[in-house]
Amino acid sequence: MANIVVMGAGLGGVACAYEMKKKVGKTHKVTLVGSSPFFEFTPSNPWMMVGWRTAPQTRVDLARPLAAKDIAFVPKLVQSIDAPGSTLTLDDGSTLAYDYLVISTGPKLAFEEVPGLGPKGFTQSVCTHGHSLQAWERYQQFVKEPGPIIVGAAAGASCFGPGYETAMILDTDLRRRKIRDRVPMTYVTPEPYIGHMGLGGVGDSKGLMESELRQRHITWITNAKVTGVEDGMMTVAEHNEDGTVKKEHKLPFRYSMVLPAFKGVDPVAAVPELCNPRGFVLIDEHQRSKKYRNIFSAGVCVAIPPVEVTPVGTGAPKTGYMIESMVSAICENVAADIAGKPATARGTWNAICLADFGDTGAAFVALPQIPPRNVTWAKQGKWVHVAKVAFEKYFLRKVKTGSVAPIYEKYVLSTIGIESLKQ
Repeated sequence: MANIVVMGAGLGGVACAYEMKKKVGKTHKVTLVGSSPFFEFTPSNPWMMVGWRTAPQTRVDLARPLAAKDIAFVPKLVQSIDAPGSTLTLDDGSTLAYDYLVISTGPKLAFEEVPGLGPKGFTQSVCTHGHSLQAWERYQQFVKEPGPIIVGAAAGASCFGPGYETAMILDTDLRRRKIRDRVPMTYVTPEPYIGHMGLGGVGDSKGLMESELRQRHITWITNAKVTGVEDGMMTVAEHNEDGTVKKEHKLPFRYSMVLPAFKGVDPVAAVPELCNPRGFVLIDEHQRSKKYRNIFSAGVCVAIPPVEVTPVGTGAPKTGYMIESMVSAICENVAADIAGKPATARGTWNAICLADFGDTGAAFVALPQIPPRNVTWAKQGKWVHVAKVAFEKYFLRKVKTGSVAPIYEKYVLSTIGIESLKQ
């Protein structure tokens, strides 16, 4: 009997646990290790920031649905990984042995790379439920005394969608409160142009996103590096195309949400020869560690090079569809290895995003993610907002019933009407 341990109970980890158990059956044991007893639907976080959602509405208690599928669940933090010995040490000192390990932890949020950045500093975050709840508390104070808002991303960031969503959702909520006229808004990003999104753009995403920001009276600074944040003041260096500093901005604010750069989580980054210098897991074309043949990895914690070199560093995003594809490949390859067969499955690494703007939205499809592409598609409309709200309910229901993958293939592509274009 093989003992398969999945580390990380987010989108990739939960999907992997369910799909892996379905793939290997009762003969083999699947264990999910997560830092929380809950699955938290991260795409809902910008809604939580403005009070449109509560934590109980956007999470699932995992114990019962996992048990129903005969998946063991350990809601504890991993303290360290003994890769040569195939053992995890948990935060209570206990150990967990494995025959195969799937790392799907998500990232470490590198707020410390910018002085004053993050929930422990002077800006807010929508990266976790906890951060979004803190942002909501601060937002309730802000609307009583409105003023300038800064939204954006730090240098090295790779997940730009939530930044754009946050800016648009804030705009929508402030208009509903009839105080938008008292709130100047600035979008600050390391992207070389609006709509780049770490993907080199998707179709006319530049024109689409610039138009949306103009319509909402949101100004922007691109090629921007946030160099420091103080209470009520952000310092931003705007760069030329050659990487030299063009201008330094001193931007006052009363409320700010800035996405950080990502790194690998500490116990993963500490494993010798497992990761790159940023702590992301180095994998081959089959999602397998280049050093340890019984370790696989999927999701944000995987090392993927940037799509292109930019004047200020940007990373490549890992969207839900891509993560789902990675997970399916891992399950196929672990099952093959157990059967003594070679790994052959590969993730498609396509990018699909439904970006909610509060009262409208935009959908982006890049197949594959890195240009040149077979499919480049971008559309805008109120239907995207409706689709994303429906998707939240659909996804949470699937987690509760133990049937996650392939959600993006079955729901998102069919919803936006291009299922026949998938690879």
